[in-house]
Amino acid sequence: MNATPVTPAALLRASPLPPLEARILLTHVLGWRPTQLITRSDETLERAAVERYRVLEARRAAGEPVAQLVGTREFFGRDFEVTPDVLIPRPETELLVETALAAMEGLSRPRVLDLGTGTGAIAVSIASTRPDAQVHAIDRSAEALAVATRNATRLLDAKRPGGAMVLSQSDWYSALEAALRFDVIVSNPPYIASGDPHLAEGDLRFEPRGALTDEADGLSAIRAIVAGAPAYLAANGVLWIEHGYDQAEAVRALLTAQGFRQVRSERDLAGIERISGGQLPG
Repeated sequence: MNATPVTPAALLRASPLPPLEARILLTHVLGWRPTQLITRSDETLERAAVERYRVLEARRAAGEPVAQLVGTREFFGRDFEVTPDVLIPRPETELLVETALAAMEGLSRPRVLDLGTGTGAIAVSIASTRPDAQVHAIDRSAEALAVATRNATRLLDAKRPGGAMVLSQSDWYSALEAALRFDVIVSNPPYIASGDPHLAEGDLRFEPRGALTDEADGLSAIRAIVAGAPAYLAANGVLWIEHGYDQAEAVRALLTAQGFRQVRSERDLAGIERISGGQLPG
């Protein structure tokens, strides 16, 4: 007896996943555009495709992030490769990119450092939007740097005026040349406190723990970044850091104590103080 034909419409109706997630997984398996799930909704699917979809559906139902299942996540209008070795780019982090770009207005060939680059989403987005920027990105994880390198190679123009994005392995500033100076330093460091219950929930369970928590109070990485920034900032250079929803006041205090001026925080679309930064006096 032949098996009952399975269509995209039937798979989506029967899925236990939220409709958007089910559609993302199915288009990934079929190699279709999202609109084709409508125009070809009653087309009979090959058994192998149905089985591949159901495997991904089950993995997602067990909690694995959609971005890891399909291998990509959109950020700042570009699709970045994602693996279990890197933090999944979040929409709220786009505020860090926008603020960094605003700080570069009026500068020719601005020099930018991205600390803890992960996928390279922040650095690549800046480098793509400002082709003249000289962008340096570091991470202590060799696996993360491999992902960032692939994203930079695929998404950036090899002939951009600012030159190729420089990627290097370093624990914050430790491996940087002492003579380097940057107009803008940005970072989305691990800022979740070690005992935070969110680490055992949702997508965070499948992301690299070292990119999420400092295994302390959530501020130790930020302290190191703020303390080390003056040695690598040019005159009037700026530092911007992403942090937790309840850390803005503490981060502003760290910046002020380190001698930064014009210290302030910026709110994301949810109204949360998501990033804080300041300018180093000339």
